[in-house]
Amino acid sequence: MASPRSDLALELHLDKILSAASAESVKEAVARTLAHVRSGTGGRRRGSKNLTELLSAARLSSAQAEEWEVLRSLQDAIHYTEGRLLRPDYEEKYRLRPIDDSPRNKLGLDSIARSIHSIIEFSCKEAETHLANHPDSTPEEVLHHIRSLGDDSQFMQAPEKDPARYRIPKGIAERALWTERVLSTRIEVSDPAESARRIVASPESLSILALDEDGRTVLRAAEMQRRSASLRGLRELIEDETTTELTLQRALTGMHWIFGGRVVSEAEQRRLVPGDEVDIPLIRGDGSFQVVELKRATGVKLVKEHRGSWVPRREVHDAVGQVINYLVGLDENRERIRDEFGVDTRRASALVLIGHPSSQPEVSERKINEALRIHTSHLNRVEVLTYKELLDSAERAFALGQPE
Repeated sequence: MASPRSDLALELHLDKILSAASAESVKEAVARTLAHVRSGTGGRRRGSKNLTELLSAARLSSAQAEEWEVLRSLQDAIHYTEGRLLRPDYEEKYRLRPIDDSPRNKLGLDSIARSIHSIIEFSCKEAETHLANHPDSTPEEVLHHIRSLGDDSQFMQAPEKDPARYRIPKGIAERALWTERVLSTRIEVSDPAESARRIVASPESLSILALDEDGRTVLRAAEMQRRSASLRGLRELIEDETTTELTLQRALTGMHWIFGGRVVSEAEQRRLVPGDEVDIPLIRGDGSFQVVELKRATGVKLVKEHRGSWVPRREVHDAVGQVINYLVGLDENRERIRDEFGVDTRRASALVLIGHPSSQPEVSERKINEALRIHTSHLNRVEVLTYKELLDSAERAFALGQPE
C-alpha cells in the first residue's frame, strides 16, 4: 500500500483544525499529528503509517468531545492522505494556500468555463443543423433532438479507422432503453442497465434476445454462474492479507445483490455531501439510502476481553464514528440532496464491513459475531459485519435460490 500523502496542503489544514479545536484532548491529538507531519527531513512533510494512526486518534478524540465540525475536517484530512479526496477540491474547500486571501483556483475555473462554452456551442450547432434540415420543426422538437443526442452520447464510439475523432450513433440510447426494459420485466438479471449497454453494442445478441422467448433460462443460468464466480473471487480477495480497501471497493462495486434482497440497486452518486465520499452507496427497496463503509478485511483484531466479556476494539469504534458522521451530514443536507440528486436520505442507514475471524484465531467466530451484534443492537442506524459473515450469508441465499 502506498504511503499516506503528506504535503503543504495537509499541514495548512491541520493548522486550521488546531485553531478551531476547543477541547484540550482534541488540541493535543491534532498537535501531535501536526508535529509528525513537520518532522520530515530536507523540508519534506512526513507521512508513513503513523500519520494515519495519529489522524484516526485525533478523529476519535473529536468524536468523544462532540466537536463535530472538527471531526468532519479530520475525516477530510484522512481522505486526502488516502487519495480519496483530490487536491483541487481539498484546497478549494479549506482555502489551503500560504496566503489566506489568495484568489480561488483560476485554472480550474477557466477549465470549467471552457467546457461549458464548448457544450453550449455544440448544442447550438446541432440545433442549427436540425433546423436547416427540418425548417418546420417546433421548439419542442428541437429540444427533443438535443436531448436525444445527450442520451446517445453515453454510447460514444471511437472508430479505429478515424483516429482522434469520435462518433455518436443516433438512436442507440432508445434501443438500449428498450433492451433494459426487456431485461427488467421479462428476464432476471442483476443489472438490466449495464446488460443493455453490452447488448446494444452487439446487433447479433440483440436480434437473438428479441426473437428467442426461451432465452430466460439461458440468461438466468448465465447470471447465476456469474454471481457464483464473483463470490469465489471475492472470498479469495478477502482472505488475502495483501488486499487493500480500494481493491475490495472495486470488487464489490456492482455487486449490490450481495447485501441481500432489501437492496435493489447501487446509487450513482458517492458524494452527496461536500467532503464526504462513501465507499458504496446503496438504495433499499423502501427507497431509503444506505452507506457501506469498507475497512481492511485481514490483519484487523475486532474484539478484546473486558470484565469477562468480549467487546469491540478501537478500530470498530472508529469506523462506527466515521459512518455516524456521514449520517449526520446526510441528515443536515437531506432537502438539498433530494432536490439535486432525487435521493431520500431521511431514513439513511449505514453498514460497516471490517475484519475477518481468521485475524484473531484465539477468539471463536461465534464470539466475534456475537460481540458485534450486541454492540450494533444499541446503535440506531448502524450495523457492523465481518466480511466473512456477509459472504457466508450471500452464499447461503445464493444456494437457496439456485434452480434445481
